[in-house]
Amino acid sequence: MSHDQAFWLPFTANRAFWKSPRVINGARGHYYTTDDGRQLLDGFSGLWTSGLGHCHPNIVAAVQEQVATLDYAMGFQVTNDKAIALAREVAALAPDGMNKVFFTNSGSESVDTALKIALAYHRARGEGQRTRLIGRERGYHGVNFGGLSVGGIPGNRKVFSAALLPGVDHIRHTHSLGDMAFSKGQPAWGAHLADDLERLAALHDASNIAAVIVEPVAGSTGILVPPLGYLARLREICDKYGILLIFDEVITAFGRVGAPFAAERFGVTPDIITTAKGLTNGVVPMGAVIVRDTIYEALMQGPEHVVELFHGYTYSGHPLAAAAGLATLATYREEDSFARARVTELVFEEMIHALRDAPNVVDIRNCGLMGGVELAPRAGAVGARGFEVFLKCFEAGVVIRNGGDVLQFSPFLDSTPDELGRIFDTVRQALRSVA
Repeated sequence: MSHDQAFWLPFTANRAFWKSPRVINGARGHYYTTDDGRQLLDGFSGLWTSGLGHCHPNIVAAVQEQVATLDYAMGFQVTNDKAIALAREVAALAPDGMNKVFFTNSGSESVDTALKIALAYHRARGEGQRTRLIGRERGYHGVNFGGLSVGGIPGNRKVFSAALLPGVDHIRHTHSLGDMAFSKGQPAWGAHLADDLERLAALHDASNIAAVIVEPVAGSTGILVPPLGYLARLREICDKYGILLIFDEVITAFGRVGAPFAAERFGVTPDIITTAKGLTNGVVPMGAVIVRDTIYEALMQGPEHVVELFHGYTYSGHPLAAAAGLATLATYREEDSFARARVTELVFEEMIHALRDAPNVVDIRNCGLMGGVELAPRAGAVGARGFEVFLKCFEAGVVIRNGGDVLQFSPFLDSTPDELGRIFDTVRQALRSVA
């Protein structure tokens, strides 16, 4: 194939890709099939999305039945039965007091929705001056302008810097190679980093801050695991100043860290949770924003015939997506997926940290079934080594992901020890062959 193809791939070096394209045309269970008939073990479960495996029969059947029953229904002033049912199921999994669910179509949309809800909430309570939003350095919150603004990955922001939201600031990130290298699970060092929020509260005056948004475990930036006590300290500071705390759980929700939500795993309840990916096992695009009841109730004011929140999407609560979501949540229960993930993560942790002595490895980080292996960058070619390892693994029949020079892993919730062993043996061989 040549570079004159019509398809413009996202987050991809397109010119290099079309010289040697990697095309998938089938999937089943834990494996992909390529257009030339090769079987690839998926070590990233889609894109953090497909923890139950590809083409799970329960979800396939639910979507097939739904598309033959109700393909679409208007979502403004009307809804569909599956969206109502899915919202109820999501709320049942959420932390206590978080019983309201707003559907979106992606993680990016979930983040922008959460930010707008936070601003609307403060305005409804007579604190319309609370307009400042706080993100975190190295944070990833999607690619819409709201998410880019609170996000903190320079490469994502730099081209669009002139159009990012005003009134946004960032607390420092949580990673320190010298203090945390090769931590297993949550690092012991670093809870004090949450106090950087106090600095911004003093700088901007806390009464002007609407919300703080963080990923409980930062994923796309390279698996940055929260230090022990860090999230609880953020919660304390937000409570002190009346600031809403938003957990971006687009990656961490639905079993990725061995619980329905990272909020449960870490014992810290935010005010708003954003989700997507594992909500439908990646089968149909869908996201959701889960909010505390008090936030919803604050907006339910004025005449009953007036729209309370001027926000939504054509496909919010799409019936096919909702059917996929209902089947996905049911399958998590039937297969006891979250408990199985907690068992699998012990094997995963042991195997990923066994790469510590491999060439060019400078750090390994893990939490639940999320893992990162950081490589020393080549002088003048940051990311090149990581990309070459990704390519070597793909050629050897294993799919991983590289974010620059951080190799990233997100195995299926029911991955077997043999599958994990194959993944990491392949990575070790690739590391040995890449200078």
